[in-house]
Amino acid sequence: MAIISRGFSGRRGAADAKLPPGQYLTTDFPVLSAGPTPHIALDRWGFAIDDGSYVVKRWDWKTFRELPTETITVDLHCVTRWSKLGTSWEGVSLDVLLANVKTDLPFAMFRSYGDYTTNLPLKDVMNKQAWIAFKYDGADLQPEHGGPARLLVPHLYLWKSAKWVKSMMLMPDDKPGFWENLGYHIYGDPWREQRYSDE
Repeated sequence: MAIISRGFSGRRGAADAKLPPGQYLTTDFPVLSAGPTPHIALDRWGFAIDDGSYVVKRWDWKTFRELPTETITVDLHCVTRWSKLGTSWEGVSLDVLLANVKTDLPFAMFRSYGDYTTNLPLKDVMNKQAWIAFKYDGADLQPEHGGPARLLVPHLYLWKSAKWVKSMMLMPDDKPGFWENLGYHIYGDPWREQRYSDE
């Protein structure tokens, strides 16, 4: 069964789309990155969960791809004001990755190849809200869109869906990541227009 994001109810036109405030529809998939695009060979790719001191779980590409996957259909909302509706992805739910991880740490910092980071409350990546996605629109995820694998957290602005993701650090307190340190909102809810730290 597909997971549907808030506001998605089938194919819609511009006239009947429910968008977050200040957003406009696009049919393109704009490429926005803070730096050069990393190209990570699959035999070098890995994803780890740590608590700041110890790695509690780790996967290479082979063991990651042996995990149960889901196909999900979600809307994307970028802080630069474009929205793309009904995008199709395949990935591994964070619920699967965090299974059997015992923690009372309420926050996470996701880190990427290329040194990008973004922070999230742990509750926002649980309960079918976030995935490590490796396919987009039925094809392998291309490097410019975060391939071989990226975080996908569609209920928040797209900068929270870190491209080229490689690890997740569990934290006792919320700390800003890359864009948050440069003035973006610490949380980033598009329905509340939380674009910048003063909003």
